[in-house]
Amino acid sequence: MFTGIIEATGQVLELKVGWDRAVLGIKTPLALRAERVGNSIAVNGCCLTMTQKGPHHFTADLSLETLRVTNLGRLKRGQKVNLERPLRLSDRLGGHLVQGHVDAVGRVLAVESLKEGSRIRIGFPSALKSLIISKGSIAVDGVSMTVNALTRKDFTLVVIPHTLAQTTLGEYHKGDLVNLEADMIGKYVKGFL
Repeated sequence: MFTGIIEATGQVLELKVGWDRAVLGIKTPLALRAERVGNSIAVNGCCLTMTQKGPHHFTADLSLETLRVTNLGRLKRGQKVNLERPLRLSDRLGGHLVQGHVDAVGRVLAVESLKEGSRIRIGFPSALKSLIISKGSIAVDGVSMTVNALTRKDFTLVVIPHTLAQTTLGEYHKGDLVNLEADMIGKYVKGFL
């Protein structure tokens, strides 16, 4: 379980894609000394298992399903990624409940610079329409965000300068693919109904 409050951005060291899986290597500024191989870490909002680690890097295996439903298989060497370690039960919940289970990949449709921050419009698959609400929460590449405006096919975020500087959202361009995770509580409500 995560909060969507990004701890750091890392950098892709390598992505080796095989016929049955891929291996992703990430350089990180996070102190991994206390972390163990087998621990979870969210990379662009996708919960992965650390399979190897060093003082400033780790690797994770990506299944075919992960490659299919996320943007991780399209990462390039040197590209920045959002990183978050799992929530401890004693931690504050500064964002919203994020599982690290990506629901779909969306596409950045527009990025508009504002006097203070940016406005980003993201298109999403129709299957997510019933899970996104105006002023509700959504994780975009793992970042807990509030939906500012919503249509049948896209939603708009207003992103403050701090978030633009501390995450990868400040590097978005029209056409970029982003991982989307709808609010977990909304998914359960929909399931009950």
